[in-house]
Amino acid sequence: MANIPTTQIRNFCIIAHIDHGKSTLADRLLEQTGTVTTREMKSQLLDDLALERQRGITIKARAVAMQCERNGVTYQLNLIDTPGHVDFQYEVSRSLACCEGALLLVDAFQGVEAQTVANAFAAMEHELKIIPVINKIDLIHARPDEVAEEMMNSLGTDPEECLRVSAKTGLGVDDLVDAIIEHVPPPTGDPNGTLQAMVFDSNYDDFRGAITYIRVMEGTVRKGQKIQFLSTGSTHDVVELGQFAPARVATNELAAGQVGYLICNIKSLGDVHIGDTVSIPGDHAAEALLGYDRPRRMVYCGLFPSDGQDFSELRDALERLAVNDPSFEFEPETSDALGFGFRCGFLGLLHMEIVQQRLEQESDVDLVQTAPNVTYEITNKRGETRMIHKPQDVPDPGEIEEFRQPIVRCNIIVPEDYIGAVIKLCQERRGIQKNQEYLGAGRAMITYDIPLAEVIYDLHDKIKSCTRGYGTLDYEMVGYEAADLCRLDILVNGSRVDALSVVCNKADADRRGRAVAKKLKQEIERHMFEVAVQAAIGTRVIARETVPAMRKNVTAKCYGGDISRKKKLLQKQKEGKKRMKAIGSVEISQKAFMAVLSGGDEG
Repeated sequence: MANIPTTQIRNFCIIAHIDHGKSTLADRLLEQTGTVTTREMKSQLLDDLALERQRGITIKARAVAMQCERNGVTYQLNLIDTPGHVDFQYEVSRSLACCEGALLLVDAFQGVEAQTVANAFAAMEHELKIIPVINKIDLIHARPDEVAEEMMNSLGTDPEECLRVSAKTGLGVDDLVDAIIEHVPPPTGDPNGTLQAMVFDSNYDDFRGAITYIRVMEGTVRKGQKIQFLSTGSTHDVVELGQFAPARVATNELAAGQVGYLICNIKSLGDVHIGDTVSIPGDHAAEALLGYDRPRRMVYCGLFPSDGQDFSELRDALERLAVNDPSFEFEPETSDALGFGFRCGFLGLLHMEIVQQRLEQESDVDLVQTAPNVTYEITNKRGETRMIHKPQDVPDPGEIEEFRQPIVRCNIIVPEDYIGAVIKLCQERRGIQKNQEYLGAGRAMITYDIPLAEVIYDLHDKIKSCTRGYGTLDYEMVGYEAADLCRLDILVNGSRVDALSVVCNKADADRRGRAVAKKLKQEIERHMFEVAVQAAIGTRVIARETVPAMRKNVTAKCYGGDISRKKKLLQKQKEGKKRMKAIGSVEISQKAFMAVLSGGDEG
């Protein structure tokens, strides 16, 4: 598989909005080129994570090498299948850096969507050759001509160049393979030059150690040779190398332009960095490649083991996952309520959910997760600016000069019948309208600047609801803006519960404080003394609920007789409860935390 001239190699990826048929088209290409037999074939073959198959979405980008013959010449087609969801944009950017061409896939019924526009512009920035493809033309209600016009209006593609395929039936896939060979330029690079390869992904195998996915830019890497990772300076022997077809197939060498994997018996997870450059050791090593922009984590939350004994297991699981997914970060933290755990940063809410589920499924760790929050910027009275990743770090209101929140630019594509509902929703989220344009008959793109904290919780779900599933959302960070924000604390029996603190707009604080206090009142078990649940901003209490004390009827034995005996017993009980309250501690169960933290809008 390795001995193919550079001129006969084509590296391309498939980019599209979520659910437009990328993984299904990848299946048809694998069949068309004979890479997998009919017996081995199953739908979404490249989505091999259990979670991907369970949810029906692509989470990790996957590489696969295919071979096909045209006019007696054997071509190698290296495909990278990418995710479509906005949270996994970082996976897409890594894939684009390894390709010379991209298939821009658009659904023949749904047309151009928010993520289609974002991915197309990302491909243009990487100067890739874009092949526009309209998929699902076998649908009864397909409208390929209108969609081709939409693509021309929003992306500037020529309607005549749009290939029409059905990934489900295989219609038009043969012409698509011809178009890839004809239009995607072969990689540049000299197989005889100094080795220079980019690490675009990695995985951890319990038996083989770290498996590094590379795209060779210059030179050739051979089995048994010594290589060096330039960012860490570590040197290793190549034990095995090969390509994905789609399973790992070992070869003796990988030359310039090829995509494959390296196994070097790397047991230390810190030695592999995605975006690093692989070269030869010594003074004649190649220059380091630019790599990738560091991913910007948008959402932070605390992950704690539900059983305090599993802390080391959780740390090992997070380290393993970080090798495979460099777009999330973690650092240890402690909480009075939940014990030892980790503060983790994610690209978005779906990314957070996926990481949590992967930890639970792949590493069998039970987790408690705190309320997600975004990163804020604070300037104090001394003029110092600091980033705030968790509400507990917010100083007292008297020390804050300016409190800034992250703002994202949201592109929302909706049918024109639902424009009013979407505008109303964005204004409720304190959005500022920036633009509104029509993509074609009956479809518009509305652009709003909205605080990220208002976007991450449920804006996507709400847009889907108010547009009956037709609206789509894509967002990108634009910067920080000053806002009227505060830290909302929850106090139980006078003590602050750090895990329940949140940063919110002052206008929303009363509503949110009351909602959390009511929820906690229902969840906290009754004690021998009454328990006050309060919501406070600084020292000002804005809401209070009281959990009544358990009461024993101490006057039950006093039937008849003088009333003063009853009063004496009740007074004695009252003093006992007062003493108990002074020394007693309130137990808040994990169940109560989970009920409040998963309370959605109310919490």
